[in-house]
Amino acid sequence: MEAVHTHTDAKKRAALGKGIDSLLGPRVQAQAAAVEGTGKPLEIELDRIERNPHQTRTSFNEATLAELAASIKANGVMQPVTVREIGGGRYQLIMGERRWRASKLAGKATIPALVRQANDEQVMEMTIIENLQREDLNPMEEARAFEQLGTVFNMTQEQMALRTGKERASISNIVRLLRLPMTIQAYVETGKLTAGHAKVVLKLEKDGNDAMIDAGLKIVGMELSVRQAEGFVDDLLAGRMGMKEKPAAKERVMDPNVRAAEQRLREKLGLRVQIDDKGGKGRVVIGYAGVEEFDRILEALGEG
Repeated sequence: MEAVHTHTDAKKRAALGKGIDSLLGPRVQAQAAAVEGTGKPLEIELDRIERNPHQTRTSFNEATLAELAASIKANGVMQPVTVREIGGGRYQLIMGERRWRASKLAGKATIPALVRQANDEQVMEMTIIENLQREDLNPMEEARAFEQLGTVFNMTQEQMALRTGKERASISNIVRLLRLPMTIQAYVETGKLTAGHAKVVLKLEKDGNDAMIDAGLKIVGMELSVRQAEGFVDDLLAGRMGMKEKPAAKERVMDPNVRAAEQRLREKLGLRVQIDDKGGKGRVVIGYAGVEEFDRILEALGEG
């Protein structure tokens, strides 16, 4: 069966709808409504539909695709794909590539589709925004999608946040991953490193690509957690600044909820965060190594 839609999903779809509708002029929206208003999408042959060349997703999980194909084979496609006419009786996907691929796997001849009129620029922006609403993009695909919105459509991060429903600080952090060497980006893309690991590796950016690659390889090889990787990189930085090697710190005894909150803050900010809690009172210490990292703290606090 296809995924159960939650209240959160509904909110995301609403945000997505706003973003996409704003791309279409009144005439185009009226034409789209004429097709969609019937409640009966067209059944279009799969071999007459071409893949979207503006698709920012580069990988599709084969296991989940097979599950969707099995569901489609048993129950059909529950949600139509969206296409546009490109002439010669052919169509191009705007949204719904997983359903299109899974329908092929299921041996279907046709797929229900809503036909919209949109130019290349509108298709590209709709595709990017739709992808950013998904939760299964890997961090590098997400970073490249945001980069496209900035470079191709000249969107500010504030505008991206409004269009996608994501926080500006989160967008800033994810786009920073594009400053990683391609070797490390590939590790993030394949899941060998998480976005949290990658943000830790970025602390070595001033030392150059070789330093980041070396640290990333060691983090992967030693199978370090994000917290362990952070300690490892901090030790590297301390050593390069001519400081004496730190003695091994005693493991802090922490409430599990406080520890989880500390970890969430570290991953969100990509900075060293420590919560000192004593009976519900204490302090949050955020370390930063330069003006850029300080700016990220201000952005996260809404003071950017």
